Amino acid sequence: MGIIIGIDIGGSNTKIVGIKGDTILSPIQVRATDPIASLYGAFGKYLSENKIQLSDVERVMITGVGASGVEKPIYGIRTFKVDEFQSVGLGGLYLSKLKKAVIVSMGTGTAYVIADGNKVTHLGGTGVGGGTLLGLSKKMINVGKFDDIINMAATGDLSMVDLSIKDITKERVSTLTPDVTASNFGKISDLATKNDLALGIINLVFQTIGMLAVFATKITGDSNVVLTGFLTVVPQTEVIFNQLESMFDIKFIVPEHAEYATAIGAALSYNIENNYKEII
Repeated sequence: MGIIIGIDIGGSNTKIVGIKGDTILSPIQVRATDPIASLYGAFGKYLSENKIQLSDVERVMITGVGASGVEKPIYGIRTFKVDEFQSVGLGGLYLSKLKKAVIVSMGTGTAYVIADGNKVTHLGGTGVGGGTLLGLSKKMINVGKFDDIINMAATGDLSMVDLSIKDITKERVSTLTPDVTASNFGKISDLATKNDLALGIINLVFQTIGMLAVFATKITGDSNVVLTGFLTVVPQTEVIFNQLESMFDIKFIVPEHAEYATAIGAALSYNIENNYKEII
């Protein structure tokens, strides 16, 4: 068996991974404003960095919003389009080694699926995601680079921005601890710094994503939530989702290579017949 290449073509990022047998071959991502340019740039870079010849590639499985623009096989290799939600589900289960779970794909927006073996069902989604984080940051603190926002938030003080339970009552409210957010940006101070605002924006985005995941588990009856997508690399992810874990009887899991889950799921889809369409 040759190498199966999985590619997740987003609006601004393209992620690519190779799978040979049960082995994942060094995934990479490339940023570009044009999805097709990003696709071919990522493909060439991936083959070069992993010393893979075109003849080593058995097939290419593509997914993501940018896949709709691909109208011919990539470099003459058999190329297939895969449903994005299926890719999210398969990739999330594979990386987490679970048989069933709610999988959350945190990209520009956020998608939720329930994956049970090879069966994947789209539960819904929200427009709140990485695009929200970048857009609000650009307007509120005049910073539009992802890494800069993350670095600024590292020294931010959330109490300068958010209203917490302890700000409005001295009594315990059900399962809520005093530090739980009662209102995002509900106590924004005139003295709040850009770093405080950066942390407030991240907290707003992740708490929204996290609570919708909690609601999804209430619908499906599952207790495991697998987080995937490029937002999983944000350092504040662990802190915010750990707080939600302590409030609800669920487990948030961020597996290794979580940001590449959709590309990995696309590659794995070749094992499932009639769930992809060949580009001729």
